[in-house]
Amino acid sequence: MADPILQAQDLTFRYTTAEGVAPTVLDQVNLDIETGSFVAILGHNGSGKSTFAKHLNAILLPSGGKVYVDGMDTADDNLLLDIRRRVGMVFQNPDNQIVASVVEEDVAFAPENLGVPSAEIRRRVDEALRAVGMTEYAHHAPHLLSGGQKQRVAIAGVLAMRPKCIVLDEPTAMLDPVGRREVLDTICTLNRELGMTVVLITHHMDEAARAQRLVVMDNGHVVMDGPPGQVFQHVVELRRLGLEVPDSVALLYELRRAGLDVPLDVLTPEDCARVVAQILPQ
Repeated sequence: MADPILQAQDLTFRYTTAEGVAPTVLDQVNLDIETGSFVAILGHNGSGKSTFAKHLNAILLPSGGKVYVDGMDTADDNLLLDIRRRVGMVFQNPDNQIVASVVEEDVAFAPENLGVPSAEIRRRVDEALRAVGMTEYAHHAPHLLSGGQKQRVAIAGVLAMRPKCIVLDEPTAMLDPVGRREVLDTICTLNRELGMTVVLITHHMDEAARAQRLVVMDNGHVVMDGPPGQVFQHVVELRRLGLEVPDSVALLYELRRAGLDVPLDVLTPEDCARVVAQILPQ
């Protein structure tokens, strides 16, 4: 088992309102995320998943407990730059992260601000664009790109900082199905081929199914944690939490309710079709 790159220990967080009332959004969350893993975090709106994500590179700091990034305490101001070099963040709206009028200049923006030498910046920009499949758009204007392409440029901008971990907070929420697939394929490639730790906050079950591990949050607590094939078998409990399951699992769940002996750990349409074909009369 790999060492954890991210650790939450009794993490508690409360937003302070204008009235001074501070509802608890995260309530003593304990969670380790291993180096090189791909973890999806699920939960309905208000479950605490995005608030948790913002603790992973010190955008937010704990009200109680601790968060460690590669062993560094996020509450230590002296470590802030090192922490944000380790963990890059990608948000819902790529337009909010794109700052330049040419794609390659945008990808170069963060390393330039970090004082990286010019030759190294050139190398990082080329590698980052290649990693997200956007090399041919290096000299394009970002505002002319599709939503999925913009999000891949935003991811490239984070990659150019050479993080060990990338945290994506609902990165496909504003995209059409084609853009969603482009971004998710990019995320999977970063994890599989570059060994990058990926934390994906999502409400799309088909996206979560491609992760190695699912963490389900509700009301500031972790309520489920395990491989997708295991977590998605808890159909009734997930629906009670306001979540759905992948279409393949939903279909097999209904077949099982009808008395057919079918598994519930089948996540892809292709595997689901094979299961259904086996139970059809020959």
